[in-house]
Amino acid sequence: MFSVVGPIVWTACFLAAVVAAVLAGRSRRAMAVGRIAVGLLMLVGGAAFNLVQLLLGNDYSGFADPAPFGWVTDAWEAVVPGNHVVLIGLLVLFEATVGALILSGGRRTQLGYAGAIAFHCALWLFGWFEAVYVVLMLPVLVLLLRAERRATVSPSGPSGTAPGRRAPPAPRSPVRG
Repeated sequence: MFSVVGPIVWTACFLAAVVAAVLAGRSRRAMAVGRIAVGLLMLVGGAAFNLVQLLLGNDYSGFADPAPFGWVTDAWEAVVPGNHVVLIGLLVLFEATVGALILSGGRRTQLGYAGAIAFHCALWLFGWFEAVYVVLMLPVLVLLLRAERRATVSPSGPSGTAPGRRAPPAPRSPVRG
């Protein structure tokens, strides 16, 4: 079951995140769709997938074999398989926390996106597939973070200012003596 459902959910979330990122600067609905898509990617495609792998007894030996640098593969094989329950458990905790932060809204969403960006900045080290995914996903994450930051800065109520810009101060009344 997981072999069919996982890639379908991952692809749907990825594509929704890409489209939402392009539109998020102009649409709060697109920003919310992006938040849901990336949050689910981190929770389901990341944390849940790795948790299932742990429960099935996968020790993650060989995961770093496609890495472009030998030191990545050597370090991975020297450290992770022998400590996979703790290390992959921490990865599951991190991915679940990032996913929950992204879904929670407000400044927590921005923190979650920052965590997802940091995670993806390291992910490319593990092979060509991961590198291609990172090249596609980093701009999506940055655009969604940018939209969230601008939404936080924008003033409430109509002001005639461009989205993401602060409204100018109200004119002062002249002082009469």
